[in-house]
Amino acid sequence: MSETKYFHAIQILQDNCTGCTACVRVCPTEAIRVRDRKATIDPNRCVDCGNCVTVCQFHAIIPSSDPLDIIKNFKYKVAVISSSFFGQFTEDISYAVAKQAVLELGFDEVAEEAMVTDFMISMIRDYIRANREKRPTLSSNCPAVVRLIQVKYPSLLSNLFHQEAPMSILTSYLREKISKQKNLSDTDIGIFLIVPCVAHVTAVHQPEGAYKHLQDGAFSTGMIYGKVREIVKKIQNEPPPIIDTYPKGLTWALSGVQAELVDCDDIRALSVNGVENVMDILSKVEDHYLDQYDYIVMRTCTNGCVGGCLNVENPFVAMSRIKKMIKEGENKETNVDDLIKLYEKGEFVVVPLTPRPIMELDKDIKNAIQKMKKINEFLTMLPGLNCSACGSPTCYALAEDIVLGKASIDDCVVLLKRHSKEEDE
Repeated sequence: MSETKYFHAIQILQDNCTGCTACVRVCPTEAIRVRDRKATIDPNRCVDCGNCVTVCQFHAIIPSSDPLDIIKNFKYKVAVISSSFFGQFTEDISYAVAKQAVLELGFDEVAEEAMVTDFMISMIRDYIRANREKRPTLSSNCPAVVRLIQVKYPSLLSNLFHQEAPMSILTSYLREKISKQKNLSDTDIGIFLIVPCVAHVTAVHQPEGAYKHLQDGAFSTGMIYGKVREIVKKIQNEPPPIIDTYPKGLTWALSGVQAELVDCDDIRALSVNGVENVMDILSKVEDHYLDQYDYIVMRTCTNGCVGGCLNVENPFVAMSRIKKMIKEGENKETNVDDLIKLYEKGEFVVVPLTPRPIMELDKDIKNAIQKMKKINEFLTMLPGLNCSACGSPTCYALAEDIVLGKASIDDCVVLLKRHSKEEDE
């Protein structure tokens, strides 16, 4: 069986890398190593959380997304906008103006994640009530969390909410609707997401649990924001015709709100954001410490999707702006009859996910045991400071790397200094 190759929306510019190890220290899955003063990423371990992108001061680790020109390959072009997008604009730019500006980039239609969030709440409650034996159900809306569970907490894969995320549900609905209304084939319709984080870009190109690729590309919020700034000025001077907006659904961009909406008399929900907090909660779920909850919403980014590394605005400012839109906006109701039909047909069900094998010491069990002994031997020699100065995230990781031939005991700066002092004395 051939090894799975994982797509990642992150790349390292080696010329910019100074080997500072800041990225090594923040990676939740120990996917990054620095050797010869250059960082490398293990594609099997990386979950696209974006921590390394955020912490790199030298712009050596950069996110990637699709170029806007790819929309020209399709007859009918649709943009599906993440709810966090509208929090990026200053308050003098209205929700409707920002949405109209995206349309004028060359799309034939603009849809929003916010259109289907009410429907999602109903679907989540329905799923939880039908799957009481698996407690708690874990939200699958954040692709980085899904991959984190595959890599570090595979025993919890069956707890994941096994239905598509809002933007994918909207994509399925739009494809069917446009195909009928415009008499177009699937290949004529291009549906593209505007997303706040690298994990969502990766999910478009290599969807986990999907039966097929639903979208045709993903654009970063920052890139689209840069392209619409001039268009926004023009639209503000010439106000657009009335355009439908869904401020009530923008809550999906904010951590905590989804859990509050799902929470009811017979369903208890919990919300957590930030990758370290998410890992702590997942460990507690594994230990059955949180069985009192029916549903847990997890986002690796601060404050939810407003904290994604592809956004341009501070997550706290963006959250405040979105809350203002929700409070002051008038909501256009979405007719969900067609969505309900697709749901009842099982169109939104995803394939049960499998663990990601991240490290195999040796295919032969005897050799693997011998290597484990050697790891422990090296571990007793190392200082146990977990300083990352060697380029590995921890002393244990360095011991693994040494045994696997990826590093040397001489990479330990602390030991080298000790030996140097001893020789001087």
